[in-house]
Amino acid sequence: MEEVEAVVIGAGVVGLACARALAQRGIETLILEQHDRVGMETSSRNSEVIHAGLYYPTGSLKARLCVQGRDQLYAYCAERGIAHRRCGKLMVATRTAQLDTLAHYHAQALANGVTDVVRLTAEEARALEPAVQCVGAMLSPSTGIIDSHGLMFALLGDAEAAGAMLVLRTTVTGGAIDANGIVLHTGGDDAMTLRTRWLINAAGLHAPSLAARLTGFPANKIPPCHYAKGNYYALSGRAPFSRLIYPMPEAAGLGVHLTFDLAGQARFGPDVEWIDAINYDVAPERADCFYAAVRRYWPDLADASLVPAYAGIRPKITAPGEAAADFLIQSPADHGVPGLINLFGIESPGLTASLAIAGHVLTRLD
Repeated sequence: MEEVEAVVIGAGVVGLACARALAQRGIETLILEQHDRVGMETSSRNSEVIHAGLYYPTGSLKARLCVQGRDQLYAYCAERGIAHRRCGKLMVATRTAQLDTLAHYHAQALANGVTDVVRLTAEEARALEPAVQCVGAMLSPSTGIIDSHGLMFALLGDAEAAGAMLVLRTTVTGGAIDANGIVLHTGGDDAMTLRTRWLINAAGLHAPSLAARLTGFPANKIPPCHYAKGNYYALSGRAPFSRLIYPMPEAAGLGVHLTFDLAGQARFGPDVEWIDAINYDVAPERADCFYAAVRRYWPDLADASLVPAYAGIRPKITAPGEAAADFLIQSPADHGVPGLINLFGIESPGLTASLAIAGHVLTRLD
């Protein structure tokens, strides 16, 4: 049986950040990924936004790790030459009844330590973005966009330079907890059995089912798993905006917002579509409901200008209609299994918070 000090399951952005942190600590680290490339699921199927930390309840892991991770991420991008842009965003109220909600998020941002946010009148918002329609807005200068693949390749490069090893096309089929550590069984190209002292379950959409496959792990510590699919549609042509435009958040998401990639391609999404099984199909006809949502803040959106782009899936641990959950980062103190960290419900702002999540994981292992 092979033995390794630490295993990270999942080579998405959070798993890679954790592997980097472990390897740079001098810990022998193995990264197991079921796909043939890194970041094939949630990490590359999102808005690629660096969030400022506006939305999350003060004191929550999402709030603390987003604000901390945002600053770490901007510094890391500068250090490693990762393509990004601190473009800023406008959160807009499109009707008078939303102004109280806007005021709530302004207060929430300040309470979370995001001190650069600015309330704007409709006229001030249009002075920045003439094409926007709103009755009031909030400017977040520290929101940005990033090349998520560039970030993951940099994290992997750092991890491998510190001695970590990535094994692709390898699925963890089961395992068991014993007195000497955690035993894992894998399938794929190189099926093997190995024992590890530390295990980081960063399997994203599959994290709860992976925990359930570990014999000896308490079943009552495994949260439910719900898939909230988000569809994105690209704009044919260029949008007349230089900042991201976000409406008021909605249940299970941040609303159909306008973002763009580093090449300037505008896209709209994600919506919220609860599904029972993973699929990334984007139905062209689903764009019909996007037009009404977008025209609330950009009334000049032309007919037939949205084309299917891609979809992502949020790894929810709360059901439709329930309040959004915080990140659930389980350590031995929570479940009683030495050396095991489970990362459950790592949805947005997981990419922004990835470096801070990795640091938090190390403190929980210590």
